[in-house]
Amino acid sequence: MAGAVRIAPNRAARAMNLLRTVQYTHPPSCPCHGNPKHHHHHKPSAGLLAHAKHNLQRSYATPVDSSRQKEYAFEMAASSIRFGPGVTKEVGMDFKNLGAKRVCVVTDSTVRSLDAMKQVEEGLTREGVEYTIFDQCRVEPKDSSIKEAIAFVKPYNPDAFLAVGGGSVIDTAKLMNLYHCYPDRDFLDFVNAPLGKGMPIDKPLKPLIAVPTTAGTGSETTGTAIFDLVSKRAKTGIAHRNLKPTLGICDPFNTRTMPSAVHASSGLDVLCHSLESWTAIPYFERIPRPSNPINRPAYQGANPISDIFSLQALRSTVKYLPRAVKDPEDHEAQSQMLLAATLAGVGFGNAGVHLCHGMSYPISGQNPGYKHAGYDVNYPIIPHGVSVAVSAPAVFRFTGPSNPERHLAAAEAFGVDITNVKHESAGEVLGEALEKFLADLGDQPKGLKDLGFKREHLDDLVEGTIPQKRVLMLAPGLAEEVNEEREQLRNLFEDAMEH
Repeated sequence: MAGAVRIAPNRAARAMNLLRTVQYTHPPSCPCHGNPKHHHHHKPSAGLLAHAKHNLQRSYATPVDSSRQKEYAFEMAASSIRFGPGVTKEVGMDFKNLGAKRVCVVTDSTVRSLDAMKQVEEGLTREGVEYTIFDQCRVEPKDSSIKEAIAFVKPYNPDAFLAVGGGSVIDTAKLMNLYHCYPDRDFLDFVNAPLGKGMPIDKPLKPLIAVPTTAGTGSETTGTAIFDLVSKRAKTGIAHRNLKPTLGICDPFNTRTMPSAVHASSGLDVLCHSLESWTAIPYFERIPRPSNPINRPAYQGANPISDIFSLQALRSTVKYLPRAVKDPEDHEAQSQMLLAATLAGVGFGNAGVHLCHGMSYPISGQNPGYKHAGYDVNYPIIPHGVSVAVSAPAVFRFTGPSNPERHLAAAEAFGVDITNVKHESAGEVLGEALEKFLADLGDQPKGLKDLGFKREHLDDLVEGTIPQKRVLMLAPGLAEEVNEEREQLRNLFEDAMEH
């Protein structure tokens, strides 16, 4: 395959890129969320930035290759969120207020017996809202389980959806809603390219309310749904703003029943959501610029608003996840982790994730037979949070040189004294902080080898990662030319074999 054509920037473009780089390496300027210990304090002149931008917008004689034009804008989209202990009981009133007549409640066989579902059923009944229940969602869904759920909903013809469960349940409900509203579309039409056609969702869907019972995915805030595409041996998904729930009801009471192992793995997803969105390429470096705003991806690159959510989510996760895992009665830590998951959802839902998630999809999709302790399922499973965190030390060693300041700010969130750390050591320092955090958390695989992977699996893992363009395009330092990218990914997987 031929490598991507690189266009040499003109002087104005080089000046603008330099100014943007200076601007981007600063921490968030919000006085409530900024880093007062950071050793950079000054912002570039707004007038100078405007002048450079004006120069870039002049009409030059050289034709512009639109496929290489960089982005110039970012959008923020997130579900409405209601947070508070006991708010699940309000859901019946919400559907009555929406005018819903027939609600499809989506859950799994475990959550079906929990208090969250009891609260939901009582609330719907109290308000006289008709409903039916689909409780066969699969943890870590496959395309086959998604299609079964879609088939269930067709004859019922609901006018609204309610998801009660973890990310797998919420993602399944999103796709039930999507294909209920597009009954004649082929399943792959909306699936992310290149595995699917990646078509935009060009109309509003039915109302969907999400009630998370785990503190991890942030799916209640995002327009993303992930599943295993079995024929390709890789995870993929569908991403569009119109897929996001209408409302996320975040009730800390609903996470109190999570086993310790689920607290840990779901919390590691929050950790990687926040770290990856914080270190993703800046939105103004993403290409191509969309010709129509409907084609602007949900995952846009780091931006000033997502930065605030992502960094706060990281700090909260480092502080509260170990407590939530070790003490099932630490309700403060559990509540703060649910809030952190939602904050990270807003952050990564607009900035995106990159290598940890891109590499995780083949890790879980090509599971050699590992079953994580603490999960009550009768099939092998690498929980999503485990599959993303296992490569994290290797990933951030690799991405460190792309933006040392951001990697050092992340290391500082783990309690590292960065006063005398050199920029060239930023990735190594963050990688070591992650290794220590994972070891102290306990019961986590110390690399891919603990999941059963061997070196002969590496080529398949690489090939399963390469199609994840939606997230890989946000990875700092990753080559555009596919053979160079392949070599970099193989080195990353080798580094992730053991830590």
